Formats: sequence, C-alpha cells, structure tokens
Amino acid sequence: MPVRTRLRSRRTGRRLAADAGLLVVAAAFVLPLAWVILSALDPHAGLRVQVPDGLTLDNFDAVLKPDITYTPLLNSLILCGGGTLLTVVCAALAAYPLSRFRSRLNRPFLLTILFATCLPITAIMVPVYALFVRVNLIDTVQGTIFFFAASQLPFAIWLMKNFMDGVPKELEEAAWTDGASSLQSLIRIVLPLMGPGVAVVTVFSFVMMWGNFFVPFMLLLTPDQMPASVSINDFFGNRGTVVYGQLAAFSVIYSTPVILLYVLVARRLGGGFALGGAVKG
Repeated sequence: MPVRTRLRSRRTGRRLAADAGLLVVAAAFVLPLAWVILSALDPHAGLRVQVPDGLTLDNFDAVLKPDITYTPLLNSLILCGGGTLLTVVCAALAAYPLSRFRSRLNRPFLLTILFATCLPITAIMVPVYALFVRVNLIDTVQGTIFFFAASQLPFAIWLMKNFMDGVPKELEEAAWTDGASSLQSLIRIVLPLMGPGVAVVTVFSFVMMWGNFFVPFMLLLTPDQMPASVSINDFFGNRGTVVYGQLAAFSVIYSTPVILLYVLVARRLGGGFALGGAVKG
C-alpha cells in the first residue's frame, strides 16, 4: 500500500473517531433535553425517552399554580436578580483599581481571590449559618442575596478585570483632562466600552445563582420564601409518587428565564470591543 494511501486512511480513521466522540458527547446533552421536552407534553411520561402517543398541556396546567410555580419563580427572580446586580456592581468597583493601578499587593490579592473560588460551598456553610444566626440574617431574603453575591464575587472580579484590561487607558486620561473623576470615567467610559464583559459576568452570575439549591435550602426556612431551585425538590416524594410529566413541565418553565436572559444579551456577547478607532481618533 502506498504511503499516501496509508496516511489518508489514518486521517480518515482519526476523523471518524473524532466525529463519533463528538456524537457521543452531543447525545449526552441532547437526550436529557429531549426527555424534558417530550415528557412535558406526554400524558403518560416515564423515565424513558419516547415520542408521546398524544400531545397535551395538562402537565403545564397542573403546575401553573401560585404555590407550585409562580411564587417560587418570583422568589428566584428576586434572589438571583438582586444577587446578580450586587455582584456586578461590586465586581466592577473591585476590578477597576486592580486593572488601572499597579501595586505589589495586586498579585497576592488576585491569588487570594483565586483561592476563594476553589473553596467548596459546603465547607463554609456551617460557619456561615452560625454567623447568620448571630446577626439575625437567617431566613431573610437580603441575607441570602448577600451570600449569593459574596459566593460569586471572586470569579466575577477575575472576569471583570480581564475584560477591563482590554479598555485603553488613554480614553480615561482624556476624560480626566476634561475634569472627570475616576468614578465618572468608570461609569461613562470603561463600562460602556466593555459591554460584552459586563454581559458575560451578568449571565454567568445569574445562571450560577439560579441553579443553586444548597444555599437557599440552608439559609431560608419559611416555605413561602423558597426559590424554584428548592421547590423543584418537592416533586421527588413530598407530593407522593413522582409525576414525571409535571416535573418535566416545571423544568421547562424553570429554564425559561435563563434562556430569555441569554437571548437578550446574545448580541452583546458576540460583539467585539471595537476600540481601535476610538484610540486613533
């Protein structure tokens, strides 16, 4: 067999192996999603992925009730929205001096932040719970929002600083010449120019908070304050046998806010900074 033919056959084999591996990975993501969508419309849904005999919206009608869906979703929006807003604001204020001013403490501080992102949330919940009991923040929405923001802030600062480094300092120096303060240049120049970075931090923080079960489960005690990430646990036994169709319907509704948020910021995520012309001008 000629050498070229051997090389071509090897490349073809490697390509087929890579395609097969990608198909396996794709199936691992597609099958659970297909089960959720099909089961939400199946009146006789089970654990198997199957095409329903007939389509129905009864599963959605069963879960679209205030105590099952509306109140938990509203609680989730309040907790995650407030936590995301606090995280983005604090991350921008913390990343600005790290990006614009040089100090010997910058690197140790960033390494400390990196270490904080590696701590498992379960390892610190016991002292956090004791602290919240002492300061009367247990079973409060604001206390949970504070902890949500604190848990996401280290990685948000890392992301925000990296995006902020891409904004030329010459633009701020021109604003300082015109009499703007550092805070004004941050709000009016840096943040608008790093819109994709702010969008990334916002989406990442919101998604991580939206799917967090352990934190609100530990810090909130009143059932009426529980978010959807905790109330979905009620479908696994507290209501009797598991009704997979209603569980799938609730999962579809539960995923909708995250999908809508991503769609709203998708254009900014795909855009570039486009700072070259501004620097030259």
